[in-house]
Amino acid sequence: MNIVIEKQKLLDAVVNVSRAVGSKSSIPALEGILFQAQNNSLRLTSYDLEMGIVTDIDCKVNEPGEIILSSKLISDIVRKMPGETISISSDEKNLTLIKSGITEFTVLGLPASEFPEMPAVQKEDSVVLNEPMLKSMICQTIFACAQGDSKPVHTGVLFDIKDKIITLVAVDGYRLALRRENILTDMEVSFIVPSKTLSEIVKLLGDDDEKNVFIWIARKHIVVELGGYQVISRLLEGDFLDYNAAIPKTHLTEVRVNTRVMSESIERTALLITDRLKSPLKCNFEGNKLILSCTTAIGKAYDELELVKQGEDVTIGFNNRYLLDALKYSGCDEVKLLINGPLSPMRVMAPDGDGFVFLVLPVRLKNEN
Repeated sequence: MNIVIEKQKLLDAVVNVSRAVGSKSSIPALEGILFQAQNNSLRLTSYDLEMGIVTDIDCKVNEPGEIILSSKLISDIVRKMPGETISISSDEKNLTLIKSGITEFTVLGLPASEFPEMPAVQKEDSVVLNEPMLKSMICQTIFACAQGDSKPVHTGVLFDIKDKIITLVAVDGYRLALRRENILTDMEVSFIVPSKTLSEIVKLLGDDDEKNVFIWIARKHIVVELGGYQVISRLLEGDFLDYNAAIPKTHLTEVRVNTRVMSESIERTALLITDRLKSPLKCNFEGNKLILSCTTAIGKAYDELELVKQGEDVTIGFNNRYLLDALKYSGCDEVKLLINGPLSPMRVMAPDGDGFVFLVLPVRLKNEN
């Protein structure tokens, strides 16, 4: 292989493709990036056996070829190179010369034959989504994914597509985040994408309304095409929570409150709560105000704020962090809180519509039976 390529173009591609490189793998090839040069194009591929990223970039190919190079080493070398162009050449013994100006490195690569085969996904019908919309949907749900392995299926986000609506749902046993949008598709399909994959996809997504994302779905894998990159990921298998049954359909109390004001009040009141000093945040919705309080071994905290309430007064306890997350990711200046009693989950929603729903389970307060 012998190529000449722009430094910045190569660096951007290497950094992005490295997101799917395996760390401390027993298979050395998984810690590298597969370089494949032909027809004035360089293809970079990484794969950790669960997720892979592929991109093609223009370059001058003097001699086609392929080799695996250490992801960390090649990114460090390219970043420190002094010139605007870099030449990369490798021989039959996998010795690779990387040169820019008078600076050069000779490193030992691995034969391309050692790179694992990527899963094949038939590219037939695809789901097409606007880039900023998908980015927003992922960001408003992924935070609620489960972190442990007690139920691996809940460590991902459910994509549920039917009736020309796409719904993303995440749940961790204590809260649920749901976001839905209208889309132009006749497909009806459900699949669960690992949160790790979505975290990396978000980093590749831009904010250009003119750009689209294409998703091809197979039984065990998906391919997501965006901004010159293809992300291939395995899907999670198992029974996801029936989110429609989990969300209450009625409420006894409806509250409208300023998101920033409520967030700041929760942060103040929860200053006494730590990982060592745990305590529920007591929320007393009384008249047109919310009284927040908590008690731990080091003291008591009290605060209150104004709001607009319809329905019954209610006192309910919450994990302060889960409540803050629901407000933070709502993306609204004002939210609507729907409560069905002190022991039922509270819905956090936009003032109008049901484009997103955050369900926060209450914590039983000590003075309750």
